[in-house]
Amino acid sequence: MKGYADWMAQLIESLIKLPGIGRRSAERIVFHLLKTNREEVYRFSQILKEVKDNVFFCEICHNFADNKVCHICSDPGRDRGVICVVEDPKDVIAIEKTGSYVGLYHVLLGVLSPLEGVGPGEIQVADLVKRVKEGKIREVIFATNPNTEGETTALYLAKILRPFDLKMTRIARGIPVGSHIEYTDQATLSRALEDRVAT
Repeated sequence: MKGYADWMAQLIESLIKLPGIGRRSAERIVFHLLKTNREEVYRFSQILKEVKDNVFFCEICHNFADNKVCHICSDPGRDRGVICVVEDPKDVIAIEKTGSYVGLYHVLLGVLSPLEGVGPGEIQVADLVKRVKEGKIREVIFATNPNTEGETTALYLAKILRPFDLKMTRIARGIPVGSHIEYTDQATLSRALEDRVAT
């Protein structure tokens, strides 16, 4: 890469591989790191190493954890009769930020996508079925994304969990708070009308 010392160029190329980081952002990060004091940069690199070495998937729900079982699964205050099924650990964080859910989670670590060769064996479906069989689960909430893959995954899971005596629900979809109906796409508006609730 012209104009850069070899190590700088290598670091920029490494940073570009991260999601959401383009070339200009990578260059800014490298410039910032070079201007920062050595101890701070070493501490940052040590934290990166520690995170990579010490964060795992929870044995129960597959959320990120720094122990065998994550802090949510080990919390005795959570409602153990409800499981919210999500695609990714970042979905757990988004739901937790609402402060309105007190049940457990099950992270699929993906969604069904036949075109990309992702079937039930490539995501954490078997573990969900096992948890439903073994636990006293009253309700499973499907909180997969409202796109083709997310909908397909939710429908598939509902089908395989149908033999069990439990309530199955899907998170509501509709018009976001603060938006205007005139700017809402037809599919979202249609869903909002179908999923309307009594007031």
